[in-house]
Amino acid sequence: MKESQDISRLLRERGARVTPARLRVLALLRGAERGLSHHDVEKALDDGTPVDRVTLYRVLDWLVEQGLAHKTADEQRVFRFSAATTDGEPHQAHAHFVCDDCGKVFCLQDTPRAAPRLPAGFASTQVEFEVHGHCAACNVPVEEAR
Repeated sequence: MKESQDISRLLRERGARVTPARLRVLALLRGAERGLSHHDVEKALDDGTPVDRVTLYRVLDWLVEQGLAHKTADEQRVFRFSAATTDGEPHQAHAHFVCDDCGKVFCLQDTPRAAPRLPAGFASTQVEFEVHGHCAACNVPVEEAR
């Protein structure tokens, strides 16, 4: 119940309508252990009250635009979504670490400050910094895992 109230508050703070689809999708992402693909989200929400596929795409994109979720591409170029920090603060631009094993996305505070210089005539609309590798939980040496 508290989780639903927190999510409703976050949505209202952004001037958005609190819809069942937004509530369910954000709650799912906040409870997920790893980034979820559109298909993963669709399957998880197929509990008798499925969310329309187009609505789901719109909700996921809206959550990313609002800074409530992250969108990253995995090594197969499938987009995966994960919840942003849950403190309710606006999501500031920063780098992300994506674990190639478990799919979790971690916010990095030490972010490069400047975008690369572009050739004449080019104009950027967005710059993203992403580091891929193995998180601390997945980067256990073989000897320790035994």
